[in-house]
Order: sequence, then structure tokens, then C-alpha cells
Amino acid sequence: MPDRRQPDSPTDDNPFAAPPEGRPDQPWQPRSGGDGGKGDGPKDSDGQRGPARWDPTDPIQRRARYALLAGMWGFFFGIFEIPSVGLLLGALALYWGITALRGKPAPATATGAPAAEGGLDAMGAAARPQRTAAVIGLVMASLAILLAMSSYAVQIAYKDFYVCRDDALTQTAQLQCNTLLPDNLVGNVLKVRQ
Repeated sequence: MPDRRQPDSPTDDNPFAAPPEGRPDQPWQPRSGGDGGKGDGPKDSDGQRGPARWDPTDPIQRRARYALLAGMWGFFFGIFEIPSVGLLLGALALYWGITALRGKPAPATATGAPAAEGGLDAMGAAARPQRTAAVIGLVMASLAILLAMSSYAVQIAYKDFYVCRDDALTQTAQLQCNTLLPDNLVGNVLKVRQ
């Protein structure tokens, strides 16, 4: 079988290949940033480090993500007419979103030296996804709270109808409860159908 070795080329980047004949083994070294290595992340045109990855140990970034998730689920629970869970998740999302956006740097260390700047401000341009998550979480939380409060307001305003409908033992008795509703859009939506 003929030898299929190809001549060494400067573009050969196989880290697992054996060294060329006559050259001693070299210890492993990480690639430099210029050849597409993954060590530092992308760099901007001015040499600054690019967008950072999500750090789950940073409480401000965590709260931004929690605000997004809790606000989204609170909104869904509000739409599916489970207002108590929607109200709870909306309130939590509101709290987490506000604390994420108002995130402050970490306090000074015990030695008296000022600590490194923390929170979304410390991330610079990389904080954009976290800030977006916190703002969307706030919007969804506001909608979830609005849905829950409007559901409770309708139940309070038309309490007689709800009591009558819940106490009715037959379909005919439930249909009689429709007389307690006003003749408007809300009354048409809440009416018991045959």
C-alpha cells in the first residue's frame, strides 16, 4: 500500500495529528484569538471583548430571566382564566424585572477596596439581551396583573350572577340566571349558553 502522506502545509490545523518527522513533540497550548479560537469570545473592532455569555451566578441576570419567564406564564394563566396564579406570577415578575433594571454594583470588599462594577451596567453592550428580557418581563407582568384584576372586577361586579349560576342545579335554572346580567357586551360574553 503506498504512503498517502501529504506534504506539510502551513494551513494544517489538526491538533491531533502527529508532529512532522524530525520535529520533537511540543506541549499543548491554547490557540491565539486570531485563528478563531473560542477562548475569549468575539472581539469588537476596537479590541474590546464582545457579548458575554449568560452568567447564572449573577443575581441581576437571573432576575431578568425570571422576570421574563414569570411574566409570560402569568399572562398565560390570566388568559386561561386562572387569575390567582396569574396575579402571583405577575407580581413576582414585576419585582424581578424592576430589581434587574435597577441593579447596582456589588458593595466594597472587606479589605476596603472597591469591588468590581456589577449588574447590567457592568456588562456594557452585552447587557442588551438581559435588559430586553427584564423589560419584556415587566410588560408581560403588567398584562398578567391587568387580566387578573379585570377578572376579579367582573366577578365582584356580577357577583349575583356567579352565585346564581353556581347554585343552580339544572340547565334551566342556569339559563334563568342570565336575567341578572346587563344587556351589553359583558353580559353577552358571560351568558349561560344552551
